[in-house]
Amino acid sequence: MTPMSATKVITGEVRLSYANVWEPASIQGSKPKYSVSLIIPKTDTATIQAIENAIDAAIEQGIAKFGGKKPNKAALKLPLRDGDTERDDEAYAGSFFLNANANENKPPQIVDAQVRPILDRAEVYSGCYARVSLNFYAFNTNGNKGIAVGLGNIQKTRDGEALGGGQASAESEFTAFGTTAQDDFLS
Repeated sequence: MTPMSATKVITGEVRLSYANVWEPASIQGSKPKYSVSLIIPKTDTATIQAIENAIDAAIEQGIAKFGGKKPNKAALKLPLRDGDTERDDEAYAGSFFLNANANENKPPQIVDAQVRPILDRAEVYSGCYARVSLNFYAFNTNGNKGIAVGLGNIQKTRDGEALGGGQASAESEFTAFGTTAQDDFLS
């Protein structure tokens, strides 16, 4: 087994939100990308510490992109954000979150808890739980400097309540058609 890069993190169990992991999509005219927001419980101190360490390593590796000197961390756009202060959404309460992306030619491999490929797109959705491989890297584009997160692979660990925009099942919206009350209406 090869040692992991200092900028690579495999999370503990996180919750997927805004999961766009099956088809690349363009956001505001950008190149199409795969993307997901990860909701990380603040109690998962091991994942949070691993992310902080990877951010620091990405800053070190990105010194050339930052003009040859290490910038003040506070001056950079950092990926790990506080769900309690930046989101008015119960799903983000007590959690940190970050957004990860992958180029359209690098789709994430998606597997189940036994590392078998998941082919049914309905199995992985906003609200399910997973472990995710991430790679942190420096960017300096048009005066914006910071650390971004590359989306690697996804291992679904369990189901969860679907988050916003989830489609209700037909069974929950309809009753059998052709009952007496409906027949009377049609006659």
